[in-house]
Amino acid sequence: MYRTRIQQTTNMQEVTPFRLTATVVAGFGRGGKQLGCPTANLSSEELGDLLHDIPTGIYCGWATVDGQGPYKAVASVGWNPFFQNKEKTIEPHLLHEFTSDFYGATLNLVLVGYLRPEENYPSLEALVDAIQADISQSRAWLDEPHAQTFKADTLLQSTPSAL
Repeated sequence: MYRTRIQQTTNMQEVTPFRLTATVVAGFGRGGKQLGCPTANLSSEELGDLLHDIPTGIYCGWATVDGQGPYKAVASVGWNPFFQNKEKTIEPHLLHEFTSDFYGATLNLVLVGYLRPEENYPSLEALVDAIQADISQSRAWLDEPHAQTFKADTLLQSTPSAL
């Protein structure tokens, strides 16, 4: 287990890792279409209590899809106030170009950095701007040597047959 360390890089706070494994399910269809940021929504049922234990906000970390990766990831954890969601979700966006959707795949996710709390925005454009800033900040932070060490997390080294 990693010790909690808070290390500021711009606005990023390093956190004790949250380790999640769940099946990728269809979401609301907004990520790719409205926001230009497709997400790999995680099955709330499979996450169970862990979904409610993780504080809401925007995080970054590393993910694998059916054992492939790890890939950089930015994840929204919460209620998505702009869209007035009724249920808490975890919606990672993987910073990798995939050739197709991967619904039904097993996604392992290790969240290691906290960017900011959830916010409501006055317009869709303001939300998209915030998402793009989150992606840019996460990409840079995950390139730093201390963030690269989390790619070796045992969850990310698991193969689908070992899960």
